Amino acid sequence: MKTAATMAAARSIFLSLTRNYARERSHQLRSFSSANSKTQLISEDSPHSAEEETDYDGVGGVDDLKSRIFSLRLPKRSASNVIQRWVNEGNRVTISELRIISKELRRSQRYKHALELSEWIVTRDEFEASDSDYAVRIDLMTKVFGIDAAERYFEGLPPSAKTSETYTALLHSYAVSKLTEKAEGLYERMKESDLSFSALTYNELMTLYMSVGQVEKVSSVVEELKRQKVAPDLFTYNLWISSSAAALNIDEVKRILDGMSRDSGSNESWVRYMNLANVYITSGNLVNSGLNPLVESEKGITQREWITYDFLIILYGGLGNKDKLDQIWKSLAMTKEKMTSTNYMCILSYLMLEHLKEVGEVIDQWKQSASTDLDVSIYNRLSKAFAEVGMKEKAEAFRMVLTERGFDPTDERT
Repeated sequence: MKTAATMAAARSIFLSLTRNYARERSHQLRSFSSANSKTQLISEDSPHSAEEETDYDGVGGVDDLKSRIFSLRLPKRSASNVIQRWVNEGNRVTISELRIISKELRRSQRYKHALELSEWIVTRDEFEASDSDYAVRIDLMTKVFGIDAAERYFEGLPPSAKTSETYTALLHSYAVSKLTEKAEGLYERMKESDLSFSALTYNELMTLYMSVGQVEKVSSVVEELKRQKVAPDLFTYNLWISSSAAALNIDEVKRILDGMSRDSGSNESWVRYMNLANVYITSGNLVNSGLNPLVESEKGITQREWITYDFLIILYGGLGNKDKLDQIWKSLAMTKEKMTSTNYMCILSYLMLEHLKEVGEVIDQWKQSASTDLDVSIYNRLSKAFAEVGMKEKAEAFRMVLTERGFDPTDERT
């Protein structure tokens, strides 16, 4: 069903976002032994496969550990054997090197080899593994062996190893698998643990509720975050605002944005996000629940579903991450569903900040769309929205692009 595919694509971006952000922000390091772990990585019986016995020239003739590991073309080949051979040849392996290689393997979705590197890190006496190392291992266990294996691995850790990062990693695994009851049970254990958690932990649970359509539960997670005096981040606000918008409670969205503007953690990204959100709300003529339940009734695409995508665009617009924004826009276009004027205005709002060439390209797409007309009333709404957030020059730039493409912004006919 296309609607389900649309939602699944949007939710997957939410889920990947929070995890990637976690890895970038992890600082706290605590070491512990994993000797009590019951889970072992399955390797090949043969200590050296035919592929591993070959001479390694690497890329451009470079022979290093990374090149050797990345030369393993099949998941069944053992990265552990490659590392052992490297050591046997008298070479040194550092924990920082393995972490870097593991990160690149994960980016390439080579999770089995990354998991082998993870095992090397946490089981070697010469290395002092951090909380992040164990959290990454839980995530990789989920991807390679499934949620049950990751759960057993976590439960097998000693009490001292059940830290905020490892708890959050398991919570993420539950969220990805949409195991709401298990996630909520773990969340209660976390609250009883007397550990300190960051906004990331609460973001994971909020993301889960968004992904399963229980948007009404998001606000309660925010209240708990406030009670624990945890500082929200931009992703927290985006999830909170998205849940209120998805429930078509636009008055609540405005209240959240107002509170966000007074948050002491506000920075340049937050200001850009708030401007884009306000432009979106004003130009899109969004209304509260009960007044406009459907945007496109012909194919059954509700305003709630499109809003998920739109606020992802606003989020990455705030962060200035155009690569991610392009990815979301492409995903939206690939759904083959009817896009609304609000969708187009959302992407244009961001692009007008500094990407006028792409503005023209989106307008061309809009002109070619058989489902949504681009008329002067839409220009007027965008112009008004930008003026209200103090960016009149952006409205003027939009007028010029429209004129170049054969529109007359002075024509008031709709």
